[in-house]
Amino acid sequence: MTESSIKKLASTLLDAITDKDPVVQEQVCSALCSLGEVRPVETLRTCEEYLRQHDKLAHPYRAAVLRAMERVLSSRASELDKDTASTIILLASSEMTKTKDLVWDWQQAASGVLVAVGRQFISKVMEELLRKLHPGTLPHCAVLHTLASLSVANAFGVVPFLPSVLSSLLPVLGMAKQDTVRVAFCSALQRFSEGALEYLANLDRAPDPTVRKDAFATDIFSAYDVLFHQWLQSREAKLRLAVVEALGPMSHLLPSERLEEQLPKLLPGILALYKKHSETFYLSKSLGQILEAAVSVGSRTLETQLDALLAALHSQVGGGHQWAGMNKMTWSLICTCCPVACSLPDRLLAFLLPRLDTSNERTRVGTLQVVRHVINSAGECLHASPAAAPGRVQDGDCPARAPPQPADLTATPC
Repeated sequence: MTESSIKKLASTLLDAITDKDPVVQEQVCSALCSLGEVRPVETLRTCEEYLRQHDKLAHPYRAAVLRAMERVLSSRASELDKDTASTIILLASSEMTKTKDLVWDWQQAASGVLVAVGRQFISKVMEELLRKLHPGTLPHCAVLHTLASLSVANAFGVVPFLPSVLSSLLPVLGMAKQDTVRVAFCSALQRFSEGALEYLANLDRAPDPTVRKDAFATDIFSAYDVLFHQWLQSREAKLRLAVVEALGPMSHLLPSERLEEQLPKLLPGILALYKKHSETFYLSKSLGQILEAAVSVGSRTLETQLDALLAALHSQVGGGHQWAGMNKMTWSLICTCCPVACSLPDRLLAFLLPRLDTSNERTRVGTLQVVRHVINSAGECLHASPAAAPGRVQDGDCPARAPPQPADLTATPC
């Protein structure tokens, strides 16, 4: 088919996307994607022209076109020329920020286009997003979301831009008053930190192997100060969990002396949240990452915090929770605590042994399971090397490999 034929067919399909029947709309999108698989550049250019020329088109239909473009780009972005990529980036950026109100389906669709293009043309996408960060003004939530998503999709491409991104975002962090905006900032900081840790853990494949943690440490600490000392005190549970999720990977990028200085406040602050949240997955994940960071810098603070850590851990795995229902992250937390506990065996036994005298059978069973794990893994814990990517608690890192099988709680433990 000639270029004009492709354009005419794509235009006909786009005219049908406003059909009131959702089934027809889905079929139109599928047809556009199929056409884009064969002739991606012509199809994407026609979609871009259509949205630009139909400025009054309602946002649900605009979102549908953008989602079709994203699906094409996810497999064909490498076939774009620079001019087409630039045109699509400008379109998606405009669509994403056209309204300040939250219209998530539309904005997420535009964000998806930018992320898809960013896998191949990261510099052009980042330059456009940086232009959306204005001094003294809070960024659009969709811009934060896109920056976060790009950090996951293309860490090697985004991390070199992080100093510029952070220098633009940190001065306005204190201006965020709405919980939705604060959650967006937390998500972005979490993903930035994860991307930086992935980059640092794979310097042999990184485009700039000279990048070091120091490049982010000061800015990350400034963000940590706001998140921990201000936002974590929020009454909104969703915001508290977003802060906790961010603090885990951020702790690995803090300057060593700052991390040691903050641990006496940070660890009790995280532990206190176990009483406020019934779902503890993200708390355990973050706590595990913070402990991992503390162990990696040889923290001396952990000794003073050990009893509180063990008490919180024991409440999760032996204080009434059935082992059959124990989530993998809680087990990973046991594994992460192991190097801390194994370095202080007397303190560990002094904590655990009295709990074998309790009349609560579940507590005794849980205590025995913890003792069994520590004994089985003590040798490996003391000589364990850090995980491949710091800040990421992995199920396979534990010498025990997997949570124990559920105990028979009807039997009396020996």
